[in-house]
Amino acid sequence: MTRLAPDELVLVSPRHLAGAGIDKIRDALGPLIHLFGWTSEKRLPQVSLASPGGELFLDFAPGQQDGVWWTIEHHEPVWRAEFTRQVPVEAIAAVAQALPQVLGDHRHADRIPCADEYPAQIAKRHGWAVHGTTHGVTWRSPDGHCTVEHTTDPEHTWRFTHSVHDGFDTHWTANFTVDTPDRVVAQFLTHLADEEPVQRRFGDVPHIALGAAVITSARTAGLGCPHALEQVGHTRASGRPRDHRPPR
Repeated sequence: MTRLAPDELVLVSPRHLAGAGIDKIRDALGPLIHLFGWTSEKRLPQVSLASPGGELFLDFAPGQQDGVWWTIEHHEPVWRAEFTRQVPVEAIAAVAQALPQVLGDHRHADRIPCADEYPAQIAKRHGWAVHGTTHGVTWRSPDGHCTVEHTTDPEHTWRFTHSVHDGFDTHWTANFTVDTPDRVVAQFLTHLADEEPVQRRFGDVPHIALGAAVITSARTAGLGCPHALEQVGHTRASGRPRDHRPPR
């Protein structure tokens, strides 16, 4: 791999290998505050948001000892989503930005499309392998590093787990409890499995993931030439076109 400076911007795919991208938390929180009027409370570094009617709450609490940095909670019915530190922020932001539509607020739906497929359809479309289990179904990413479990577990019916060769700093989980709407899970999976790369500082990509991910320099992409990227990682061919789906 070509040597890059830690601060150099790179494009990373698959997304599940990219690391948190925690410098982009405004992508998750900003639209809720500025477009939908959610209230915010800051006890830095923690930030808590609440929907105008108090049905939904989003908390960003870095440094939690249990590793859960993001939580989304809904009341009546009660459901909860939890994301640990290294979950790619793009997938969390996609869920957060869609929460107003979960509550029936469809303002800006043209700018924030929601997934209109079931999670199983999304996994199949992106080539994730499906396996039946005693208690449900699992899907595994093409590279085998990310697994989705849909089970009859009375607590977490959807569970995403990730690691690269059980390596340090590549572990992350995302859990969705009973009664979480399928479209919330679908929104997360859609933006996690998307083949489009995400941007990171080179030094922020988990070290062990560097050998498994496709890493390209973003220098030429910044000049408006996204197809002229300097290849600095190994290549992984994919002939699948992106599927642009209309919002619900």
